[in-house]
Amino acid sequence: MILANQSYLEINTLENLSDCIDSIGSNVDVEKINYIYLKEQKYEPVWELQKQLHLLVKEKKLPDLVLFLEHEHVYTFGKNANEDFLLDSREINAEIVHTDRGGQVTYHGPGQLIGYPIINLNFHKKSVSWFMRSLEQIIIDTLSEFNIEADRKEGFPGVWVNDEKICAMGVRIAQWVTMHGFSLNVNPDMKYFDGMIPCGILDYGVTSMINNTDRSIDPEDIMDTLSFEFNKIFNK
Repeated sequence: MILANQSYLEINTLENLSDCIDSIGSNVDVEKINYIYLKEQKYEPVWELQKQLHLLVKEKKLPDLVLFLEHEHVYTFGKNANEDFLLDSREINAEIVHTDRGGQVTYHGPGQLIGYPIINLNFHKKSVSWFMRSLEQIIIDTLSEFNIEADRKEGFPGVWVNDEKICAMGVRIAQWVTMHGFSLNVNPDMKYFDGMIPCGILDYGVTSMINNTDRSIDPEDIMDTLSFEFNKIFNK
């Protein structure tokens, strides 16, 4: 296991958005990508936080950062998503949120590690495809550290184990600053995926890390490995 020895700023609640931003601003290294662990949160408050952070990164008032968290049960639609991909058989305790990211319908919930990179590509490479391939490579290399062989599937964003998606991706890029990101299935309740056509893909399934390894999985180990892989690409 590769560890980045990264300390995470933990923000347990998002009741006061300005306090969260002040806390992040006082705990960052301006020369390196920074990592913030939000634990488990509802979707919409974190979306609002992303918007605030996106503006501050765009205005060069904050350095690049990645939010790590889990969401409470929620189905989210991309801005041009087909709503028919969310089925009547879905779990009714999951919220439904329409977002401004790309992509179709996705599920987020406990047991799924979310990563929201808010990165100014003006300081890296101004290419949407490069950014997406970089995210995919970070996930592929992270999974390799857990002895899970994953890869891309041509024509389908995200990361796959054979014909099953293990990590979904959907981003928004405005003025070359990114937001939204990826959802890595660590050990979610898979029944929630039965309530939708994941990412609008009919022909392939969904899987998780726990279904592809016989070793224990510590979320902090995953975050350490992800941050190590992010650093290889995005540290200035």
